[in-house]
Amino acid sequence: MRTFNLGYFLLVLFFIFVSLLSFRNPGGNLVALVYVFAFLAIFKGVMELGFRSRLEGFTENKHRFLFLIGIVDILLGVFLLFNVSVGLIALPFIFAIWFIFDSLSELVVADSYKAISTGYYWFSIILNCLCVIIGISLFFNPVTAAFTLAFLVGFYFMMTGISYIIAAF
Repeated sequence: MRTFNLGYFLLVLFFIFVSLLSFRNPGGNLVALVYVFAFLAIFKGVMELGFRSRLEGFTENKHRFLFLIGIVDILLGVFLLFNVSVGLIALPFIFAIWFIFDSLSELVVADSYKAISTGYYWFSIILNCLCVIIGISLFFNPVTAAFTLAFLVGFYFMMTGISYIIAAF
C-alpha cells in the first residue's frame, strides 16, 4: 500500500504556485523569479536525493544520475541565492540547462515507473521529451527565451507539478 508523501505534495504546491504566478504576471519582477528558482532548486535537489534513496530501495538500482542531478540542483540554488545579478543575465540559459538535465534524468529512471503504473510511465516519457525540446529551444534561442520565459517557466512548472501529484499519492 502506498502512503501519502508530504514532501512531494509541498513540491507540487510550490511548482503550481510558481506556475500560476508566471502566467499571471509575465512581465513581473525577474529578481523574484531568480529567488524563487533558487529556493525551488534547493528544495527539489533535496527531494531528488530522498527520491533516489526510496527508488533504490524499491528497485535495487543505484540511479547515480539522480544523485548527481540532486547535487547540481542544490549547488545551482545556492549559487543563485548569492549571485542574483548573474542569475538575471543567465536566467534563460539556466532554465534551458535545467529543463534538459532534469527531463533527461526523469527519462533515465522512467523504466522504474512501469512497475508503478503504465499510464504514469507514458505520461512521464511524453512530458519529459516535450521538456527536452523546450529546453533545447531555450538554449539555442536565448532572445526568444527571454521574451517567453515567464510562459515557458509556467508551463514547465505546471507540468512538473502535475507529475509530482502522482508521486505524492
